[in-house]
Amino acid sequence: KTKIAEKKVGRNEPCTCGSGKKYKKCCGK
Repeated sequence: KTKIAEKKVGRNEPCTCGSGKKYKKCCGK
């Protein structure tokens, strides 16, 4: 997966990669 850092995303918001998962469980490791 590509890491996208376009904007700050809350840990509980949907991930910017479009996986539909929450950011903290997806790219926000």
